[in-house]
Amino acid sequence: MQIIKMIFFLSSLLFSDNLLSEVQKNGLTIVDKDGKKIKIERNKNPICTKENLNPKMLWDGNYAGRRVADLCKKTFVTHVGTLQPMNLGKDIKTVGELEVLVHIKKAQDNPNDYILIDARREKWFEQMTIPTSVNLPYNEIDYDDSKSEIDFDSEDDYEEYQEQYKNMFKILNIKKTKSGLDFSKAKSVILYCNGSWCSQSPRAIYKLLNMGYPKKKLLWYRGGLQDWLIYDFTTEKR
Repeated sequence: MQIIKMIFFLSSLLFSDNLLSEVQKNGLTIVDKDGKKIKIERNKNPICTKENLNPKMLWDGNYAGRRVADLCKKTFVTHVGTLQPMNLGKDIKTVGELEVLVHIKKAQDNPNDYILIDARREKWFEQMTIPTSVNLPYNEIDYDDSKSEIDFDSEDDYEEYQEQYKNMFKILNIKKTKSGLDFSKAKSVILYCNGSWCSQSPRAIYKLLNMGYPKKKLLWYRGGLQDWLIYDFTTEKR
């Protein structure tokens, strides 16, 4: 009885946020920029729920034994990139899939306050991304008020630099003032990239921090697109 009470207590702590519990159970239905409804959920194939997996089936060699149906397992690259730490720094919160869903819901209700950022380069973003994501490539996050045209190889390079930081300011709701950058209405941002081995979203976060972006408004989805796919969540092509 004591163990049951403890399990119930821990469960109540985990799902004290009603919205977190709701997205865990039913996924999330959102409306995209074109007014189309999209349901973001774990796409469970019925085949995968008919047979109880024993330890050997789950952890056999490739972490899924031969008896497990192909639809119920994944093959993915492991030796790639540089493994990232669990935490990027003090006050930078690391989040998981359910928190991403909750954040997407908040962004749907309050688009001026919340945003989900895919920090990968454009070609990766166009291939596949998490629904509602806005592409802000890490290499295009750059602003230094001391820079002028003489710091660039050509006028075109300087104009491109200006376009990029103005676009970034618009996406994140940063205001440029005479006294510097105003982050008072900056959005709460979750940034992600390819996976826990990908350095693009950490780089984006460090760049934003160097600009003065508030730590409490920066969140990091460490697992990124790879974990999102491993758990069969909905993706879209841009």
